[in-house]
Amino acid sequence: MKPQLIAQGAEAKIFLSDKIISKERTSKSYRHPILDEQIRNKRTKCEAKILTKALALQINVPEVISVDKHNLQIQFIEGDRLSETLNSYPKEKQYQTMEKLGHQTALLHQNNIIHGDLTTSNTILKDNEVFLIDFGLGFISAKIEDKAVDIHLIKQALEAKHFQNHEDLFKNFLKSYKWKEKNEVLERLKEVERRGRYKH
Repeated sequence: MKPQLIAQGAEAKIFLSDKIISKERTSKSYRHPILDEQIRNKRTKCEAKILTKALALQINVPEVISVDKHNLQIQFIEGDRLSETLNSYPKEKQYQTMEKLGHQTALLHQNNIIHGDLTTSNTILKDNEVFLIDFGLGFISAKIEDKAVDIHLIKQALEAKHFQNHEDLFKNFLKSYKWKEKNEVLERLKEVERRGRYKH
């Protein structure tokens, strides 16, 4: 099967072929070619490392199949992209889904994995399980600030795309976002939100 281009972002082109996703980081003409190659290779390796670590911890993420310079091949997670489908679910299913996302996010954070782009666009519901995809902006960090920013991103995504009942969705997310530093993260979230309001 010929690879099919299914998405193109600022960082990469995403191809699908035979249930395998190929993520090719695109070159940037404004960067020096050698530096560009180094950055693309480093980010690809970093993403693969994060996914491998998360999978070993039994977090729902795609499996890494191969890594070659700036080309990452991973398992295709076939299911509902929540940015497109969450609003159409019955209320109870919406809330259950957000609880599952909260649990997966707690597992990431207690293991110092930062998603970096935690939104419903990067969340798939498959066989009643929530999977996190696209760790292209992900990194490893023990900082409370970085974890608070992840939570800020999902909260913003709910307000923007799922505004009809975003408060209840976020409450259900927090219900299962359970780990020892949860309260510190939520306190820092208030600061992150204050800074955001000040900027605007």
